[in-house]
Amino acid sequence: MVDASLSPSSVGFVRVAAASPALRVADVAFNANEIAGAIKRLKSSGVQLAVFPEMSLTGYTAGELFRQPSLLNAAVDALVALRVPRSMCVIVGLPLVVADRLYNVGAVISGRSIVGIVPKRYLPNRAEFYDDRWFTRPRGDEPSTVRVGGAEIPFGTDLTFDLGAQAAGAVVGVEICEDLWTVSPPSGPLALAGATIIANPSASPELLGKAGYRRTLVGQQAARCLSAYVYAGAGPGESTMDVVYGGHSLIAENGTVLAESERFRFDSTEIIIDVDIAKLHHERLNSSSFAADSVPHMRRLNAAVAGSKSADLRRYVDPHPFVPDDPMQRARNCEEIFAIQATGLAKRLRHTGSKHVTIGISGGLDSTLALLVAAKSFAMCGLDPAGIHAVTMPGFGTTDRTKSNAWGLMEALGATCREIPIGTAVRNHFGDIGHDEGVHDVTYENAQARERTQILMDLANHVGGFTVGTGDLSEAALGWMTFNGDHMSMYHVNAGVPKTLVRYLVGWAADALFDGETRRILHDIVDTPITPELLPLKDGQLEQKTEDSVGPYELHDFFLYHCIRSGASPRKVFFLACQAFAERYDDATILRWLEVFWRRFITQQFKRSSMPDGPKVGSVALSPRGDWRMPSDASPALWLTEIAALANLVSPPHP
Repeated sequence: MVDASLSPSSVGFVRVAAASPALRVADVAFNANEIAGAIKRLKSSGVQLAVFPEMSLTGYTAGELFRQPSLLNAAVDALVALRVPRSMCVIVGLPLVVADRLYNVGAVISGRSIVGIVPKRYLPNRAEFYDDRWFTRPRGDEPSTVRVGGAEIPFGTDLTFDLGAQAAGAVVGVEICEDLWTVSPPSGPLALAGATIIANPSASPELLGKAGYRRTLVGQQAARCLSAYVYAGAGPGESTMDVVYGGHSLIAENGTVLAESERFRFDSTEIIIDVDIAKLHHERLNSSSFAADSVPHMRRLNAAVAGSKSADLRRYVDPHPFVPDDPMQRARNCEEIFAIQATGLAKRLRHTGSKHVTIGISGGLDSTLALLVAAKSFAMCGLDPAGIHAVTMPGFGTTDRTKSNAWGLMEALGATCREIPIGTAVRNHFGDIGHDEGVHDVTYENAQARERTQILMDLANHVGGFTVGTGDLSEAALGWMTFNGDHMSMYHVNAGVPKTLVRYLVGWAADALFDGETRRILHDIVDTPITPELLPLKDGQLEQKTEDSVGPYELHDFFLYHCIRSGASPRKVFFLACQAFAERYDDATILRWLEVFWRRFITQQFKRSSMPDGPKVGSVALSPRGDWRMPSDASPALWLTEIAALANLVSPPHP
């Protein structure tokens, strides 16, 4: 098990909650008691920020009762009396009189003190909404403070709230219900001013189809703001005289809805999730459009909370971030990626006027995908598939299974099939350079890879075409390719496809594009162990499996995604991997391969710096011309030192 010092709070997560307590309209005492009970429950769950609905102390549907001093005074008294632990920041809604004007506000409480009060900017006054009837729209001339409970409290739309270092430096901005639905939501300027969490106390009634629209709106605003978004909706305890409130609460992060409440429940509902503040900071650092906007002037108030003591992570960590869990979404992704790859190669064919390509077919996953893409590209260009010169080049480690599958697939796709054994040429080369064939070292392996590439390149010249590459993104990340061998081609169709996704792409193609024997061959290729087939067979069986040497590709793809896409440190990636792969790998094993990943990723940049052209298909890419520009002589010491320190936090591997 990982040491308790490695916790969600220590790697940039903040625990947030959206709560919709049971409510009675205008019964402030009851409502305050329900909120207090929810706060107590959320504290026990390690929540650092809790957001309650709009007008949660009085109910949003109190109508003309908002003009009653008894209700207004009771709401303020309940706000002052509300006990919030020092470990939490809480946002509640109430009506508040400021300079003889009534405002719909969200009050931010932290460390048992009211830190600031934010008025609702936009007041709907249509259909079932009558906000303008009772409340005042802030215009910028309001007092900057308001006296509540004997203290002067900052008041205004220009407030942000700093949760402090124990909450990953998260900053909270507040907008209220209708504010989100406007053309230019206040959350935009709040995010530019540093708010990484937008809190929305809301009272949005339910209509047919509105929940889906609301879900989309929250997710999209979180994406636009590169923020987390905590939306707390008023529940069915509100008046149902004309409409019904469902208690729809949502928590989103940069476009993805992470948690959503069950609607139409009269009892209290709470959703809790850990939002990744460190990842949001990384997204903003990498967004030139975010940096291009001017920073609006906002008052930043201290709302510091204690660090969460919880060691468990309250969110799902996908062990295969490149591969959607949902089969339908996975199929849609595969179809689109395949189209991107094929279009990229088709454009190159049209540009060069080529009617011929060469491609090495091993019977493995990568070359199979590249051949399928080539066949699709030729069809798009109206070219004869016989212009695909598919070459199988058996060597010292080629198995009957892979060779048979290679031939079967080449013939099924109508390619021009060739077999060029490399054994004699490689042995002659060993003699030329004085290498002992019995020494199965890097020279022994790389000579075979380079011989195959030489054949493909020279054959391309011979037929008047170009060579299509067959590697993948994961191999590029690890440098698991022979420099000037399989590393090189004239166009690299798999350049943006990680290994874990290659398998699903081939499987998708088998089921979506083929039937009969071709489908059977493709599925058998999917089931074949990953190997470069560079070492001699033993009794006809493989002696070399890539993942035995370099580590499981599912781990390396996980590391790649979080290191590159999220900018996560080795410490954080290790923590996430331990969550995602708890049932598959022990912590020491994960740490071992994380060290391999970082060492190879940094030291093998020289191979990526001279990679051929190829299409980007997802948000993670390593093209030296676009997404990943790193010096080839960078040192891995900083990352390896951090990984070495993690060794003290894990138990030894299972026997």
